[in-house]
Amino acid sequence: MDSKRKLLTPERESIILTELGEDAKTISELSGKLDVSEATVRRDLLSLEQQGKVKRVHGGAVRVKFSEHEPVFKEKESIKPEEKERIAKLALGLISDKDTIYLDGGSTVLALAKMLGARKGLTVVTNSLMAAAELMESGHTLIIVGGKFRPLSRTLVGPLTSKIIETLHVDKAFLGTIGFTVEDGISTTDADEAFTKELILKRAGKAILLADSSKLVKKSFAVSGSLSDIDVVITDSGISPALSKELRKKGIDVLV
Repeated sequence: MDSKRKLLTPERESIILTELGEDAKTISELSGKLDVSEATVRRDLLSLEQQGKVKRVHGGAVRVKFSEHEPVFKEKESIKPEEKERIAKLALGLISDKDTIYLDGGSTVLALAKMLGARKGLTVVTNSLMAAAELMESGHTLIIVGGKFRPLSRTLVGPLTSKIIETLHVDKAFLGTIGFTVEDGISTTDADEAFTKELILKRAGKAILLADSSKLVKKSFAVSGSLSDIDVVITDSGISPALSKELRKKGIDVLV
C-alpha cells in the first residue's frame, strides 16, 4: 500500500471486501495488504460484521453472500432441528394464557406452534397454513389471514393480507426470517412475504424474531420494516458476542 497517506476507515473496509471476494482471508493477510496493524484490521472486521457484510471466523473473515436461495419447507425443517426446538421453547416462555399472538411462516415458528398446547385460551392469528393445520384442534381461537398462497413457505402473503391484519392488534408477533442484519433488520426472498411481515410489525405490541444463528448477519432480497421494529431476538449460541452486544445497545433483548 502507499505509505505516504494513511487510509481512512471506509477505504480500508472497501479494500477488505474486495480482498475477501469468494474466499476467506486471515487477519495477517489483510494486515499486510493494507499495511496496517492486525488490531486495526480486527476493528475494521468488527465494523463490517456489524454492518452485515462479513462474518468473522477463527483467525480471519469471510464475506457474507447475498441470500437468493430459499429452501423448500421440508428442507427447512431438517436444518438445525435441535436449535429450532430450543429456540421455540424459549419463545413459549414469553407467552401467557389468553394472549393474542401472531405466528409467521417458517419451521422455527412451526416448532413453537406445536408447543402451544401448554397454554390456555390463546387467540392465534397466522398466515401459515402449516401452523393453522397444527392448531386446528387445539382449542385456541384461530384466525387465518387471507392472501395469495406462496407454495415455497406455505404461507398466505401479499396486499390481500392487509384486509385482516390492519384491523387487528396482537400482543406478540413471532416471526421467522431468511436473513437478518443490524443494517436492515429482517429480510426474505419474496417481496409479497416481506410486505405481510411489515404489516404485522406495525400491529404487534412486541415483535419477536426466532432465528438460528445461521440466519444472522445474512442479507436477503426484500426487507421488512427496520431493526427498530424488532423487540426480541431468540437465537442459539452461535451468535457472535459482538452482534449480541450491538443488538442490546440498540434496545433489542437477545435470548440465547
